[in-house]
Amino acid sequence: MLALNSLIGSGWLFGSGSAAKIAGPAAILSWIIGAVIIIAIALTYVELGAMFPESGGMSKYAQYSHGPMLGFIAAWANWISLVTLVPMEAVAAVQYMSSWPWKWANWTHHFMQGGNITTPGLLVVFAFMIIFTLINFWSIKIMTHFTNLISVFKVLLPTITIIMLFASSFHPANFGHDVKTFMPYGSRAIFEAASGAGIIMSYDAFQTIINIGGELKNPRKNIIRGVLISMLVTAAIYILLQIAFIGAVDPAIIAKNSWHGINFASPFADIAILLGINWLVILLYMDAFVSPFGTGVAFVATASRALAAMTHTKHLPAWLGRLNRRYLVPRFAMVADLILAMILVSVFRNWNLLATVITCATLIAYLTGPVTTITLRKIAPDLDRPYKPVYMRWFAPLTFVLTSLAIYWTMWPTTIQVILVIVLGIPIYFYYEVKYQKRNFKSQFKHAAWLLGYLVFISIMSYCGSDGFGGQNWISYPWDFLVISIASLLFYKFAINSGFHILGISWLLVLHHYCSINLQSTVV
Repeated sequence: MLALNSLIGSGWLFGSGSAAKIAGPAAILSWIIGAVIIIAIALTYVELGAMFPESGGMSKYAQYSHGPMLGFIAAWANWISLVTLVPMEAVAAVQYMSSWPWKWANWTHHFMQGGNITTPGLLVVFAFMIIFTLINFWSIKIMTHFTNLISVFKVLLPTITIIMLFASSFHPANFGHDVKTFMPYGSRAIFEAASGAGIIMSYDAFQTIINIGGELKNPRKNIIRGVLISMLVTAAIYILLQIAFIGAVDPAIIAKNSWHGINFASPFADIAILLGINWLVILLYMDAFVSPFGTGVAFVATASRALAAMTHTKHLPAWLGRLNRRYLVPRFAMVADLILAMILVSVFRNWNLLATVITCATLIAYLTGPVTTITLRKIAPDLDRPYKPVYMRWFAPLTFVLTSLAIYWTMWPTTIQVILVIVLGIPIYFYYEVKYQKRNFKSQFKHAAWLLGYLVFISIMSYCGSDGFGGQNWISYPWDFLVISIASLLFYKFAINSGFHILGISWLLVLHHYCSINLQSTVV
């Protein structure tokens, strides 16, 4: 229920409308592709999460196979994406508020202007984020009781919406009568929608379960169950929502404006208004609070634990990882996340832009998942693995390639902007290394060089790639996909060869490091 609460957030409220506008009926394929990519990534992390069930686990795994520098970069990228998710959910709630159709709600209409949050709307966003944080301020039990309560509503309402749209207004002709009308903007638009419409971001929240692994009962079994079941349920809901949305649009609107001209501020609520289903309109506007609130609350928990976990390697101030004595929650990390989230939403005041930033940062962090999984199999083949699929040998490099392509789909200049934010964390890392650790920088760089080189490559590729993804079209579609796939396999091999086992560092040292981290966490 916690995973479903995180997964079904603002993505379902906006994703279907944005994806249909970009790709037309072929947006259905975008949701399928997004699900395949994230489930593939999730399977690599499920193996790691079941091996190392601990709070903030997603921030730690890369260091077990490639050392502290790579671990810090991956954790930093993942943390940036988690913090950005919190204001994005608040923005979603305010954007739906701004389109309330009732006369008494006219005061909400100035919360949005030109697709961006205005200053009065920003104050409401701040208020929502403070509420998200306060719900997390007192123990994991209060947070999970809250999420369990609203998770039922969050699953029920999309299901009701699907049923009502199928029953009230479904036009099979909207899906086209051949490949060209089904894909009116070509196959490239399918991949553009996967990142640009927030589709991949909508599936991202599987890590909520992994990041609170240390606080779950029977984590080695429940991490696997929680992630896989919730991902499959969510994928089914999102794909059916997209089908229902495409079928419900009035064919006259499509004939007049084409799919590119579809521009609903509150997609499902606007369609329900046009169809005269007033009770559904009210439920949808209610869910515009419930879904973002539930996801925002869950990601305050996830982001704070990710930040607290990063302090255990002594590359951030120790007070950020301090736990409240009574409730054992990282309150200082929550407050720090809240301040940064307020800054981010003050700069990026658009839901789609926030969603794209999150997608790019998250996927860069996820690159380490398949690499760490295979490297740890070589370092410690006899380590207890509750989940150890035999296909991971070929599945991990395939996942790495798919993740690389998805990063490319986030488009220039978003790619370089996010990469620069990630690179900004490296000076912080070196500051604390010089101040406290004083380890061999050359050795650390050898372990992390593959990711640094990869970031340079994907930045150049994003700039030189096809114009559909914001590039200069020096390498046109689909040849850009081929170049990225081949280069990604080379970087994957480079990454595996950069692990501890190749460079002569004993697994015993890694295991000792892991045990020390958990001992520190227990003592705190």
